[in-house]
Formats: sequence, C-alpha cells, structure tokens
Amino acid sequence: MRGARWVLVLGVLITLAAGAVAAGTLGALSLNRFEAPGSESMRAKALLADRFGTGSPNLALLVTAKQGTVDDPAVAEAGRELTRELTGWAGDAWSYWTRGSATLRSEDARQALVLAWIPGDAHTVRRTVLPALTPEFTRDGPLVRVEVGGGDEVFRQVMEQARADFLRAEIVVLPLVLGLLWLVYRRFAAALVTLGVGVAAVAGALALIRAVTLFTDVSTFAANLALVMGVGLGVDYGLFVVFRFREELARGLPVSDAVGRTVATAGRTVLFSGVTVAAALAVLLVFPFPFLQSFGYAGLAVVLAAVPSATVLLPAALRVLGHRVAGRSPARERVFWREVAARVMRRPWSLGGAALAVVLLLGSPFLGIRFGVPDDRVLPESAPARQLYDQVRAGFPVEEADAVQVVAEQGAPSAGYAATLSRIDGVVRVDSAAGSFADGRPVEAPDATRFAAGGGTWLSVVASTGRLDLVADIRAAPAPFEVVVGGYPAELADYRDGVIGRLPLVAGLIVLITCVVLFAMTGSVVAPLKASALNLLSLSVMFGALVFLFQDRTGTIEPSIPILMFCVAYALSMDYEVFLLSRIKEEHDRTGDVVTSVQEGIARSAPLVTAAAAILAASFAVYATSGVVFLQMLGVGMALAVVVDATIIRGVLLPAAMALAGEANWWAPRLLRRRP
Repeated sequence: MRGARWVLVLGVLITLAAGAVAAGTLGALSLNRFEAPGSESMRAKALLADRFGTGSPNLALLVTAKQGTVDDPAVAEAGRELTRELTGWAGDAWSYWTRGSATLRSEDARQALVLAWIPGDAHTVRRTVLPALTPEFTRDGPLVRVEVGGGDEVFRQVMEQARADFLRAEIVVLPLVLGLLWLVYRRFAAALVTLGVGVAAVAGALALIRAVTLFTDVSTFAANLALVMGVGLGVDYGLFVVFRFREELARGLPVSDAVGRTVATAGRTVLFSGVTVAAALAVLLVFPFPFLQSFGYAGLAVVLAAVPSATVLLPAALRVLGHRVAGRSPARERVFWREVAARVMRRPWSLGGAALAVVLLLGSPFLGIRFGVPDDRVLPESAPARQLYDQVRAGFPVEEADAVQVVAEQGAPSAGYAATLSRIDGVVRVDSAAGSFADGRPVEAPDATRFAAGGGTWLSVVASTGRLDLVADIRAAPAPFEVVVGGYPAELADYRDGVIGRLPLVAGLIVLITCVVLFAMTGSVVAPLKASALNLLSLSVMFGALVFLFQDRTGTIEPSIPILMFCVAYALSMDYEVFLLSRIKEEHDRTGDVVTSVQEGIARSAPLVTAAAAILAASFAVYATSGVVFLQMLGVGMALAVVVDATIIRGVLLPAAMALAGEANWWAPRLLRRRP
C-alpha cells in the first residue's frame, strides 16, 4: 500500500510539472502555411524574393469610399498615401492608385485594393508583424473605410479562433466527461481517477509538444487534437482498466491480486492499443509538410503520456482505493450485447448484409469528394477577414492577389510568351516587362522596372478562376527560357498534389503496421485483415459525412484534414478492435469455442466500448460548434465515426464476420504460428 501511495504522489508531481510546462505550449505554437518544401512554387518564391524583392501578396487592404468613387481626387490621394504608408511595413506594396490596374477596383468603383508582400516565414509574419499592423490599418475615417485581409491575416485569425476554441473546449470537456463517467460508474472515486488519466495524458502531451517546438514548427491545431485525444484516449484506457479491476474484484480476488491480474491482462491490452494508435498517427510524419507532421507529434505525445498513466498511475490509485471503486456489475448490458451477438451470429448474411448496406449508403457521398485548398471561408461569417473577402468575391472581377507568377532567373522580356499565356482559358491579363496582354493582345505599356532585374524577368498571370489546373496549363505552355511557376495558386497546387500523392503510401503503412501489431497480439493473420476492412468501412461513413455536410461551402475539401481524420479515426477504431479481440481471444483460448468466445467477448467488452465511445464522441462533438471549419469537420466527423464504429461495426458486422470465418479467425501460416 505504501508503495502505491508513493507512486501516486510521484505521478501527481510529474503531472503538475508537465502542466507547468504545458502552460507555455499555446504561445509556442504557430499555424503553418500550406507549402510544399522543395517544390517548384517554393523555388519561384525564393527567386522572386532574392532577385526581384517581391512575392505573392500576403496582405490586402480593402478601401471603401464613403462618398463617390475611388477615382475622386481626395479618395485617390488617400489611397496613394495609404500605399506609401504600408510600404514602410512591407517588402513591396502596390494598389489601384499606384499601378492603375482595373482588376484592383470593384465593378461599381466604390472599392479598391492595396496589396502587399511581407517577407518572412509564417511565424514571423503572423506573430510579429500582423498583430501590430492589423489594428494600425483598420480604419474608419471621413473619406474611406479600410479593412485588413490577405492570406496570412486570414490564417492568423484562424489561429486565434483555434486558440479560443481550445480554451472553451477545456472548460466544457472536463466537466462533461466527469459527469458521463459518473453515469457509467455511479462511483465518484472511479470517475475521478479515470478522468485523472485523461488529464495526465493531456498535460503530458502538451508538455512533450512544447519540447518539440524547440526544434520545429508545430501547428496551433496540434493543441486541439492533444486535448480531445488526450482526454478521450486516457479515459478509454482508464475505463478498460477500471472495468477489468471491478471484474476481478467481483470474482472474489483480494485488492492486491485484482490489481496484479488487471495489469497483466488489461495492461497488456492497453500497451498493444497504444502501440497501434501511435503507429497509425506516426505515419503522418511521412508527409514533408509541417502542418500534417504537427498532428503526428501530437498523437505520439498523447500515447506516450496516456499509456504510462493508465498502466502505472491508475493501478496505484486502484490499489489505494480498493473496494471504493467497486460497483454493480453491468449484467443487464452484458445480457443485451450477448443476445445481440447471438442473434447476429445465427443470421450473419442477412443482418450483416443489412448493416453493410447502411454503412455503404452513409458513406456513398464520399464518391463525390473533390479535393481543393482552403480560403477565408474556413472562418465564420463574422470574422473580419471573411467579411472582407465576401465583399471582394461580390464586387471584384478577379482576385489579383491570387495571380500566378512565372519567374525566369535568366531571360529577356518576351512579348510573344506573355501573349501566349494570356490566351490560356481563364487568364484575364498577363503583366510583364514586355507589357500587359489580354487575349493575346497588348493592353498596357511595358513596366521594366517592376518585372526585370539582373538579367532575369518575371510575369504575373491574373486569372478569373481559382482552378488549380490552371497552374498545370501555365507550366505546360512553351517558354523561350527556363521558368519556374509560383504564386499562391501554385503553392496550393503543389501542396495538394504532394499530400494526395502520398495517400496510397500512408494508407498502406497504417494498414501494414496495425496488422503486424494485431498479429503480435492474436497470433492470427485473418483477424488483423478483417479488422482493417471493418475500420475502413467505419471511416467511409465519416468521409461521407464530410462531403455531405461541408463540401458545398467552398466546392472542395482540403485534403490535409481528411488525412488527419483517417489516421486518428483508424487509430481509435483499432483501439476498440484491440479491446474486443483481446477479450474474444482470451475466451477462445479458454474454451476453444468460436461462437461462445465471440458472444462472451462482446458481452464483456461492449458495455465498456459503448461507454468509451459515448465519452469520446461527446469530447469530439465539442468542436462541432467551433468557428473554424477544420475543427468543425474534426468534431462532427470523428464523433460520427466513433458512434458508428462502436455500434454498427463492432455490434453487428464484427460478430457477423467472425461467424462466417469460424475457426479461420485464428488462422496463421505454419511458419508464423506460435509454438507452445
């Protein structure tokens, strides 16, 4: 008993120390740009900055005339002065009044844009420059109203909203989970120690993430994931350990023996589950993109904190609390799930087929998914940057900030090349040192001072459409000199292609790694493959919901979020699979009977899985009310995936599949079979 108390004291002190370190984590996080390191667009970006002192505009000021139009002399002078003032903050700034470009003026002539390129990485621009610049240039004077936007300002506001959602979720999630745990246990002590595992997991994970930020950028969203996964996974593991401890006490074992038996059985399962979850999320590190790697760090940190909390601290707490954790046996729930499993196993084709049809129907919208890139519409309509771009979309013919930049390190201005690019479908105008062209014809005089320097040149391709395949058309156009194509659309296209191109590798690695872990646990080749197939079915429902609920907002889905959700949902699905299979395998080893072992394993595990799923789904659902679409997608999609997985998949399709496979559930080639 004394040893258990010392373990608890030491664990509490470590958790408090981790909490102190974690307090500084939010301030150390950033929101990475959607960029593909080493891509053609990144080479173009570097060349533009180094050779020409400019780049894609990442800041925009929308100037609205209070009276008359932006061409009125007083308003025009105010616009020029605003442009000069902004030049002091930026590496390059230009506007309708300094360049005379008609695409920088609204169709009703009441609004105009000032664009600027602020050099620096996302951390510098969003944390150092914009917090001071945005309030300075947000104005409402007698002549004009000025609103601040731009790509980096949009995602700075996303970062602030994500932080606010994190703090709100902290306030809501912990009391919510504690209340749900009390409903499950009907013992406050059991609820409190289980929640303690989740709190320790969150504190430890955030502290580990803080350490990672010393070496690399980590996205703000990593904290949101660490919170909900830390609470969810920690509580899952806590439930599994406490349920098993109660079961051992109900068999009449002394407290110390019950703890030992719990660690030997449930502790082993938690360890396998942790390895599976960690492996699934570590695959995100395969992507060379800091945004996705951030979630890999967060997932690994959660597992590294949750597993020791559940297998060391919680058993010590159970040793101290003893029978104060004991409660009623969930006999009614076990009878219900045993009957469900028995009914499904008697009619596996009809009931399993019906469940499969429901899952496929719910997942069918996924067939219409269109991958795209994010914009200001990830913010709520009340966000200032969102309001600015709603006005731009309604009043301006094109968004010149989304121009594609074609850069030649060495090359003389070419009117023919500029004219060729201007004929590409969707291109409104091409600005170059040889002049501006539209539909193959010159429309403005040359501007050699802007578009040529040091023997090189560059061209700005302004389009009327945000289609990313326009970048491919520009890259395919014959050029008189070697060029690299960049600009915001090209950066997004390269990022999207890099993410999607690695999808098969990521999916294959996740399935392979988790199958190896499940084989190590069960000794079967069939069980891991069947588990992977069932997991993919539950994920299809989640992806169907994403398309059905979110794709219509912008017409596309940003690919990083489904990939993140795939890894997280697959890991959590395997978490439940490990819980169920461990009990089924334990019963099969004891009885040798396939039908009885499945029914008894499900009867003993299903109450736990449904309780864990309800708590985890509620934790994720907190983010459904977020102001950021990314977090809404994570909250809604993950909550739905968890509920479907714990009910239709594990309650119907799993017993149906195991009934059909029979003894083949535990088959393995002779070379791989365990020897006694």
